[in-house]
Amino acid sequence: MTSKPLILTLDQGTTSSRALVFDASGEICALSQQEFPQHFPKSGWVEHDPADIWASTLATAREALAEAEARTEGQATSIGITNQRETTLVWDTHTGETVGNAIVWQDRRTADICDELRARGLEEEINRRTGLTLDPYFSGTKLIWLLKNSEVARNLASKGRLAFGTVDSFLVYRLTGGRLHVTDETNASRTLLFNIVDGAWDKEILEWFGLQDIQLPEVRPSSAAFGETDPAIFGRSLPIMGIAGDQQAAAFGQACWHPGMVKSTYGTGCFLIANTGGELLRSRSRLLSTIACRTGGETQYALEGSIFIAGAVSQWLRDQLGIVGSASETEMLASSTASNEGVYMVPAFTGLGAPHWDAEARGAIYGLTRSTDKAILTRAALESVAYQTLDLTDALRSDGLDAQRIRVDGGMVANGWFVQFLADILDITIDRPKIIESTARGAAFLAGLQAGVFSSLDQLESLWEAERRFEPAMEGTERNGLIAGWQKAVKTTLFLASLDRA
Repeated sequence: MTSKPLILTLDQGTTSSRALVFDASGEICALSQQEFPQHFPKSGWVEHDPADIWASTLATAREALAEAEARTEGQATSIGITNQRETTLVWDTHTGETVGNAIVWQDRRTADICDELRARGLEEEINRRTGLTLDPYFSGTKLIWLLKNSEVARNLASKGRLAFGTVDSFLVYRLTGGRLHVTDETNASRTLLFNIVDGAWDKEILEWFGLQDIQLPEVRPSSAAFGETDPAIFGRSLPIMGIAGDQQAAAFGQACWHPGMVKSTYGTGCFLIANTGGELLRSRSRLLSTIACRTGGETQYALEGSIFIAGAVSQWLRDQLGIVGSASETEMLASSTASNEGVYMVPAFTGLGAPHWDAEARGAIYGLTRSTDKAILTRAALESVAYQTLDLTDALRSDGLDAQRIRVDGGMVANGWFVQFLADILDITIDRPKIIESTARGAAFLAGLQAGVFSSLDQLESLWEAERRFEPAMEGTERNGLIAGWQKAVKTTLFLASLDRA
């Protein structure tokens, strides 16, 4: 008797590594998760130890795989990978040893490098070729910093032995025993080095950045054969059949592959993606043009708005302030108060992303009084994520895309109070899917398509199902008043950042 095919998905995120196993109906059979340490060596710096990324990925993968195969009597036939994007790792191609810590996408240490590139008049041309803006968020300037500040990295680069990869590339390299150095188009498109018009690494940008001696991964479609794992890792070889950056994977898991469809993911950060089909749209409102996904012959594009702090604000309430014992407590606290009492939080802990793109902005709380308590602070924290999303939908509207519905996912959307407030502030219908693990599910869909577990996009679309629809219910006067307060808070934060630069 043939066992049922299963798909192992490795979901390597900013604060934890997770492994999920999906069956042929897109249902979750097993899940394992491990948080790992965050390192903050200096203000605005965020790093991960590559050993923590690898160890936590390996442990969760083995645990989820063993549990799923024992419970279902099925067998994993392929692996999908999805990952935190832009996070930058380098290693020695001869030994496989990493050089220093991974520089995380949230890291802001390269703000001065971005200013230097801007002063050289490169921003417009870089934007035209890559769809991105000059910001520390992206991988390219992190590589410039590494070569400037690491003698080991410089020496290896001079010998042609320094490999660069985003997290997906690093994982494939380790999973295949160092045999393969590959990535997919979605991850490549977030490096500031990949020409999304030509679909290739941009030689001129590499020369402008002084990175021409670095070994870059081979770029493949998101649904493709990426090689097989070393048999020692899982006791047998498993083919890696799908890779996508976490936000593009979430859009794929939400079946947002038709032009005009929009999804917004609420994990550590918040990332809104609007599919634009085969058309590469250029934003007038400082959104990013990016690759959505490619499973066949034609590349799909998207406009994206990136918010650096979303679910991370709940972690901050828990870990730094001790206001809550777990993120799940935020719903109870926020709903226990009738209003925000004029308190607004701008969580620019690592700068502000789209549409402001201010790397120097820092977090602030406005409107504090003696009556401000932990419930008000919690509410202000959750509200800030909805207001930041409003900034993105307003920018999208300015670019001619007026979203009437948004599909949401990520751990934060388990909070019903937050999702309802989001619908109210955006004045848009919000669909929460039955399976909110859209990121991992998208990677499983990509791998399953390549492996033949799924026959077509139509079949995958039929698997998507809404668990609940949230309709706007807030009066316009209240909504407008709340938005005015937020806009004042953001303007003040940006003004303060401008004073620091003066």
